[in-house]
Amino acid sequence: MGSWIDAVSTLLFKYPPRAFARGDLVVAPVVPIMVLLAAALLLVGIVVVTHYSLRTLRGRDRALLATLRVLVVLLVIGCLLRPGLVIASAVPQRNVFAVLYDDSRSMRIHDVDGAVASAAGGAATRLDAMQGVFSDTSALMRTLGEKFALRRFRFSAAAAPVRSSGEVLAGGTRSDLAQALDDVREDLNGMPLAGVVVVSDGADNGDGALDDALLALRARRVPVYTVGVGRERFERDIAIERVDAPRRTLAGASSVVEIDVRLRGTGKDPVTVTVEADGRVVATESVRPPARGDLATLQVRVPPLDPGVHRLAVRARPLASEIVTENNEWQTSMAVRAGPDRVLYLEGEPRPEFAFLRRAVADDSALMVVGLMRSAERKFLRLGVRDSLELLGGFPTTREELYQYRAIILGSIEASFFTPEQLRMLADFVSVRGGGLMVLGGRASLSEGGYAGTPIADVLPLTLTRGEVNAEGPAIPVMIRPTRAGEGHSALQLGTSLAASRTRWDSLPALTMVNRLGTLRAGATQLLAGRTDDGRSDVPVLAYQRYGRGMSAVLGVQDTWLWRMDASIPVEDMTHHTLWRQIVRWIVEDAPAPFEIMASPSRVAPGEPVLLRAQVNTPLYADVNDAGVSATITGPDGAVQTVPLEWSLRDDGSYSARFTPTDTGRYAIEATAQRPGAGRDSVQLTQATVLVDERGADVAQAELRSALLRRIADETGGKYYPLNNASQLAEDAVYTDAGVTVREAKDLWDMPAVLLLLALLLGAEWGYRRWRGLA
Repeated sequence: MGSWIDAVSTLLFKYPPRAFARGDLVVAPVVPIMVLLAAALLLVGIVVVTHYSLRTLRGRDRALLATLRVLVVLLVIGCLLRPGLVIASAVPQRNVFAVLYDDSRSMRIHDVDGAVASAAGGAATRLDAMQGVFSDTSALMRTLGEKFALRRFRFSAAAAPVRSSGEVLAGGTRSDLAQALDDVREDLNGMPLAGVVVVSDGADNGDGALDDALLALRARRVPVYTVGVGRERFERDIAIERVDAPRRTLAGASSVVEIDVRLRGTGKDPVTVTVEADGRVVATESVRPPARGDLATLQVRVPPLDPGVHRLAVRARPLASEIVTENNEWQTSMAVRAGPDRVLYLEGEPRPEFAFLRRAVADDSALMVVGLMRSAERKFLRLGVRDSLELLGGFPTTREELYQYRAIILGSIEASFFTPEQLRMLADFVSVRGGGLMVLGGRASLSEGGYAGTPIADVLPLTLTRGEVNAEGPAIPVMIRPTRAGEGHSALQLGTSLAASRTRWDSLPALTMVNRLGTLRAGATQLLAGRTDDGRSDVPVLAYQRYGRGMSAVLGVQDTWLWRMDASIPVEDMTHHTLWRQIVRWIVEDAPAPFEIMASPSRVAPGEPVLLRAQVNTPLYADVNDAGVSATITGPDGAVQTVPLEWSLRDDGSYSARFTPTDTGRYAIEATAQRPGAGRDSVQLTQATVLVDERGADVAQAELRSALLRRIADETGGKYYPLNNASQLAEDAVYTDAGVTVREAKDLWDMPAVLLLLALLLGAEWGYRRWRGLA
């Protein structure tokens, strides 16, 4: 189809469509342009006036003949303007043209039909189809080679130069288009780069910033042409699209893993999904195709795991005749720490919430809620303290004391209880230390507690207004239900499935609130909504937001203990205990330690590089830029290597290094950091893990992503081609503004299409007069 369009365009307009898209329109009139415009107006006026005065003709005849004659006049005047097209084209053999071959495992999928498939006796692999069109001896590559100096690259996690397309073996487990484009741009920096063609299925699963990569190419005016390989939709396929498992969690309780499964061609039969931890099946669920669409979401509870790093594998049983089975599995890792994580709960008055909350988490060995309740002026009840000196003077007055906790819960305590420095410390606890802050509803909290205008107000996810302590105001009943975001949140799961959790929420009795809850801030998320008796149904009962390194939340009710003591709640019901254990774990799980290391990506194939990035802070969470940081890496065969990490100049306290695993299995990473001159007490330790296997993430979403490839082409001034239309690339690539180019002015007024149009207009005018008997 594309070749026919080009042929017709060249015949009628002398140039292919690409030339018009890239060219600039200019005019070179035979006489001054104002003279031509005046002549055009005069002639058009004469035609209109003359035909208007011909009363012997019917109105329709006059209008049609006048229109045809005016068009003839305008066409002649247009030709006298002598329009032209200034086209920039690449000078032959003076420019470099880069060809990027997708070298990832998804290119091994057998889903390409056509001439290549017929030669192979069935559906061909994407790699075979790509080689058929872009091999070194193909007609397309020979034509490109006559016009450009070709540079070939293969890419998966990164791009590497190759001498021949035969070196592309489709062995990578990751496709990072952003990194590949950056690598090519940097390798060819200083050369006259006229364009880049990316031959891929678009299965981009890298960590690179694609927008930045495209912006850099657009700044150099380098077009990127993309060629899509493969099918855009598999008719029969089960794929694990996404697995959302906590990267780190506390021991002693189950974890919720959310799984997106794409189901096509399964009929109404359920599909079994299993979750394995270190090769042992720990959970099994059945999922059915949804009523709409083909993406089903299920939540699976993983039972408590021992402290350490565990390898999780999510698997779905493949269908018969399924094209791709590699995407039926997803692997990740989860770090379980023993705890106990310490949480400080400050309450300003004796109330049941204090006792019931601490009682709910008392049996959780990974949590320690330290209670501090004001019993009288400057007198406090201390519960769960380490020794007789902890919190002896009340709420911490130094950051050293405060930062030993991972989360703070504020009950009904007025802002005036704190000194200005303590309020700033609380804000820094979230933004600098990265801790969790939860504020509960109460007669002396939030706006009623005078927190508006304090450093705490900016931290919270709800806006605050000026108010007074609500000592005797009425308590407003509120029915609480999860929002759409809350239904799937791990902290709010009250059943073994989403449906069971939803049913339990619907059965819970009303609670009460005494605070005027503000509106959500931009970027905040509402998890629980309340409905009051006056008809309001969007009360933000539970909301949270990220703030700096940490997280803040507001739970705007005062008596969650009713979910334990209400008459409708059975004695053996553990809903209140379960809810608070999950909420407290949620607000502490992401609180960072002073020294942490992360491997990215956490799952690779042998031979793919892994980036190690460490963050080093003092116990007060000040960035350390002069530490000695190293990582000891133990491979699956027991081999040990030590890698030093260098300070990153861009980010304070950040250190990085790369290493390349060579074997499949789990690589254990133990990192150490020591501040110079601080003695052995300053040594810090942390751990991470990397999974290495042959499957990789590249086939998780293996369908052709033409939308992404079109976007890359559109944003850089290139063009997208299906593989069977890739032959057009050789002609289109010549018209470019990048590299060494020559600009030519091409006349448009003498195009065959202009002569043909003039003949058609005159013929139509004569034919109409003959038909109407007016000739």
